[in-house]
Amino acid sequence: MKNINDYEIPPVLMDFLSYMQTIRGRSANTVQVYFYDLRVFFRFMKLRRNLADKNTPFEEIPINDIDIDFIRTITLSDLYAFMAFVSNDRDNSSYARARKVSSLKSFFKYITFKAKLLDSDPSAELESPKLMKRLPRYLNIDESKQLLTSVDGKFSERDYAILTLFLNCGLRLSELVGINISNIKGSVLTVIGKGNKERSIPLNQACIKAIEDYLKVRPVDGVRDRNALFLSSRKRRISKETVQKIVKKYIIAAGLDPERYSTHKLRHTAATLMYKYGNVDIRSLQELLGHVSISTTQIYTHLDSSQLRTAVESNPLADFSRDDNK
Repeated sequence: MKNINDYEIPPVLMDFLSYMQTIRGRSANTVQVYFYDLRVFFRFMKLRRNLADKNTPFEEIPINDIDIDFIRTITLSDLYAFMAFVSNDRDNSSYARARKVSSLKSFFKYITFKAKLLDSDPSAELESPKLMKRLPRYLNIDESKQLLTSVDGKFSERDYAILTLFLNCGLRLSELVGINISNIKGSVLTVIGKGNKERSIPLNQACIKAIEDYLKVRPVDGVRDRNALFLSSRKRRISKETVQKIVKKYIIAAGLDPERYSTHKLRHTAATLMYKYGNVDIRSLQELLGHVSISTTQIYTHLDSSQLRTAVESNPLADFSRDDNK
């Protein structure tokens, strides 16, 4: 994946991205998402203003010529037209559209109130699409064990440790690839989460053994990122893309659906299993997962169908029939 500095970015946008990272403390990944969302927006606006060759593929439309004079012409109507475009032409889900609304609002708020380049914020009245609450998808205990036992091959110790940490600690993908050996102190792992916030996660015996087994075979000579825990075949810190491929490989090997499960679903799995079987209270789970808001954590308090059936059948009226009382 390219670094943000590898792209041709107009100064006004680069100033915003720098502000979000250095002043607001947003992570490099979050800043990159801002850039991707705003790049799509500016490409759309160039087409809308007939400033791009219609024969040029959308993904190749340059935005390096965007300046503040162009931005001053943008209206709320343009913003809603953009939302219709990403919904109809790019098939963005409500979650993807909500993220784009957030990116647009952050950008226009910055250039209006911080950079003071606009007299008014055109995104002030831009509404975010309503999000339907969805229950998280997760593996049950048997499926989780099935996934772990599917691991084999040349890098089996590494891959097993990766899956074990996902399933036991509920790590984000970025947190896992960012783990350094120095982040592990005895039975405690320190990770850097969203917003560069640090948190400590206790390691259970399964995690400790998986890491110890991997460290016995982890390359030492010729390693470029010496402190990185997980290394690629090229002896560099493993990338997010490589981890995603590893997880997909074993999801398929375990006979599970790769369209339904991903690295993030393994995080859901860890959270759900801890809540259902570990007697973990919601506040502790929030701390373990690194959620800023407890409302985010509350999605893991859902009940599965068997629990719902038990609840219904335990109702004291469950066996009542008026025929029995005639």
